[in-house]
Amino acid sequence: MTTINTIEDLLRLLDQNPQWVDALRARLLTRELIELPEKVAQFAATTSEKFGQIDASFERVNEKFDQVDAKFDQVDARFDQVDARFERVDARFDQVDARFERIEQRLGRVETVLERNQVDLGYLKGAHARNVAIGDAGEIAASMGLRWNRNLDWDDLRRLADAADTSAIATGDLRSFRRADLIIEATDRQGETCYIATEISFTANGRDTDRAVRNARFLQDFTGQRSYPAIAGLRLDERIQTRVDAGEVFWHELDSSDLEAE
Repeated sequence: MTTINTIEDLLRLLDQNPQWVDALRARLLTRELIELPEKVAQFAATTSEKFGQIDASFERVNEKFDQVDAKFDQVDARFDQVDARFERVDARFDQVDARFERIEQRLGRVETVLERNQVDLGYLKGAHARNVAIGDAGEIAASMGLRWNRNLDWDDLRRLADAADTSAIATGDLRSFRRADLIIEATDRQGETCYIATEISFTANGRDTDRAVRNARFLQDFTGQRSYPAIAGLRLDERIQTRVDAGEVFWHELDSSDLEAE
């Protein structure tokens, strides 16, 4: 019979009899503790497998990101192509803008020429209308119930102004009077001398009316004789029709056939 007096005796017997170790472990430890190494091993194996799956998932994610990066690279390349195309389009627009600028410059020169031509044409039309109206002086007087005597020239008007007190008259108005389009000396039904201050335009307007009224007033002041304002032209500005209807100024319409070139 084996006697156990010390811990060394126990350990020596356990070394000599390994089956006692399992029996002693079963007696001393709970089943959970006994099974713990196996469970730890299983957990380690499962954890290793899970980490392997996670690693595989990350690999797939990385592959996806690589694919996304490749797609972005393709998109960047397409945008580079689009940018290049826009640069070419911008260059074409710059060329078009430059052409438009040249066209605008040329149109500006054309407009300037047209404006000058229009002004020149206005002068020509006005001068032509004035010549025709001067030829109609007798008709203008007759239409107003007067008898034409003569047309006053620049010297006649200067002498009338010089003989009168013109200190209260503006220099510009006096100069305009001396350059009046047509001043007619006429005789009324009582045999009295009178005057017709006539302003002439291709289209008679308010400015012509104002000047005719002013010149008639000057004539009456300078001569002491009755004076009448009149306007003549091919057309009448409709804005002064009421002044004509009110008898403020006489309107003489020129015959368009007299203005036609022969």
